[in-house]
Amino acid sequence: MAETLATQILVILFCLSATAAAAGTKVYSFNSRNSTSVSSLNANDGICKSVVEPQGYACQEHTVTTKDGYILSLQRIPSGLSGQAADKPPVLLQHGLIVDGVTWLMSLPNESLAFIWADNGYDVWISNSRGTRFSRGHASLDPSDSAYWDWTWDELAAYDLPATFQYVHDQTGQNLDYVGHSQGTLIALAAFSQGKLLNMLRSAVLLCPIAYLNHMTSPFARGLVDLFIAEDLYWLGQHEFSLYGQVVNKLLEDICIKPGIDCSDLLTAITDPNCCLNSSRTNEFLDHEPQSTATKNIIHLAHMIRTGTIAMYDYGNENDNMDHYGQPTPPVYNMTSIPNDLPLFLSYGENDYLSDVKDVQVLLDNLKDHDGDKLVVQYIDEYAHADFVLGVNANQIVYDPLIAFFKIN
Repeated sequence: MAETLATQILVILFCLSATAAAAGTKVYSFNSRNSTSVSSLNANDGICKSVVEPQGYACQEHTVTTKDGYILSLQRIPSGLSGQAADKPPVLLQHGLIVDGVTWLMSLPNESLAFIWADNGYDVWISNSRGTRFSRGHASLDPSDSAYWDWTWDELAAYDLPATFQYVHDQTGQNLDYVGHSQGTLIALAAFSQGKLLNMLRSAVLLCPIAYLNHMTSPFARGLVDLFIAEDLYWLGQHEFSLYGQVVNKLLEDICIKPGIDCSDLLTAITDPNCCLNSSRTNEFLDHEPQSTATKNIIHLAHMIRTGTIAMYDYGNENDNMDHYGQPTPPVYNMTSIPNDLPLFLSYGENDYLSDVKDVQVLLDNLKDHDGDKLVVQYIDEYAHADFVLGVNANQIVYDPLIAFFKIN
């Protein structure tokens, strides 16, 4: 029961879009160009060898070290299936929570954004956030150390994103386009609001944008917040949030006994019914080993849901906040500070329990002064959260318009 629950719970946090490094880690491997399967592979094989190259694409593995010492992996697909080198700018793909860069490669090549853009001449780069399977290195800390997990998405915005941006910029000599899903949008918006990355950025695509969360209607995720699950874990000494931990599973089971929460169909309970997923591929996704994040990061997201603000981590009292920020409350990320001439493409769905329509509207209200020719907003009636990265028709509905957006910016 516990392992099954942990596997299914992956979807809650996957989307806030969008696995430990050890021999025998499950990764996705495409055995043919028409089907996918989950294989038990050595994590040291990397994403290129296990996922990209079997599809016939060239792929390079890269690493970058952040200013606070985390060693992150990046994958580069420098050409399409034809082998012709990219003749368009670099594009960086940033996944969401509890997943890694494989998110962009899980569907068939003609349905996966990374492969589609490589075939359209883009120099594709895939990032992997700290703590995930291929980004568990550090200059001095080990993942078994609690100090390794002392971070939230604040640090992803302050360190991970700038490091990967700078690396891609240095390697290519070009400014880049950015695509984020879910948490990948949150960290980008936070960085942009502080004036970061803009000197290396051409345009940004935000799929299921996350900035404000207090209208989120997912019963399961609300239960996670209302029961203070992450806070309990933190005080129990569980600084790594891993869905396979016994303590995590025991606490998560408490949510499943709440009225109105059907843990036998968590994908629907958490994200609302996704309209356009391939059922067999969805089952494989649910069987895929979840990636770790910091428990502190989950607490930070819970703060956002409770308060409706987008601010730095709240240490819970004025003295600690003063020590960290020099003020009694956490600094707010001001969305109105995002430059009005930054080309932005925002895409969201009516049926998304996580990137709720009302919360997206709050973000759009903050962007009301954005230059009209620099802001494209796409609203998809039938889409929920996972459809944007796993939908069988996302290539026509979402990705084709993105390519058109890139061409004019």
